[in-house]
Amino acid sequence: MNKIVREHYPASRLPEDLKVGLSEGAMVRVVIEESSALDERRVIAFDGPFSYKPPEGFIPLEETLKSIRDYKARHKPSTTDEEAVRRIRELRDEWDDE
Repeated sequence: MNKIVREHYPASRLPEDLKVGLSEGAMVRVVIEESSALDERRVIAFDGPFSYKPPEGFIPLEETLKSIRDYKARHKPSTTDEEAVRRIRELRDEWDDE
C-alpha cells in the first residue's frame, strides 16, 4: 500500500481548496493514500471544509434511541430483578459447595 504521511506540514503550502477554514500559520498532518489501496473501506464524503454527509444506511442517534425505547416497551423482561438475583446467588452458592 502506498501511503505518504507528513507531520507538522505548513498549511500555507496546501492547495487553496484544502486551506479553507484553517488559520494562517497553522501546521497540519497530511496523509495521502493511493485510492486503490483503500481496501474497499467506506470513506466518509465531505462536501466542503466542515460539512458532513453521513454514509448510506446511517441512522441518527435520536431515531436509534427511540427504537430502543419502543423495543423495551413492547418486550418486557422475562424475569424480575429479584428473580435474576436469586438465580445468580444460587449459581454462586453451587461453586461454594465444591
